[in-house]
Amino acid sequence: MSLSYDEWAASLREGTLLGVTCADCGTTYGTPFSVCNECGGRDLDATDLPEDGEVYSVTTVNVPPVGFEGPYQVALVQVGPARVTARIADDDEVDIGDGVVLDGAMEADDGHPAPVFRRA
Repeated sequence: MSLSYDEWAASLREGTLLGVTCADCGTTYGTPFSVCNECGGRDLDATDLPEDGEVYSVTTVNVPPVGFEGPYQVALVQVGPARVTARIADDDEVDIGDGVVLDGAMEADDGHPAPVFRRA
């Protein structure tokens, strides 16, 4: 069973990370995909992702876009076999290799949620 964006967003709002895994090559993504980037397969199944992970890369946004207060950190978090782009909780600061756990979701005025992680 594939995963739609609406299903992914609803799950994130409930505190669960979902991804998709390619049935042909086993590659896992942290967001919905309709075609596997690795092999071109179209049989992608929804999969639960762990709520804890490790910071793979991180950057600090010192000049935030309109509607956001800064500075804040955005990280690429390795969660099991997938990587997820996430905001780091405002009261935490992380570095590459730090352990983090899912701390909910933030939602801007556009109604699209983004995962938020905090230091483990």
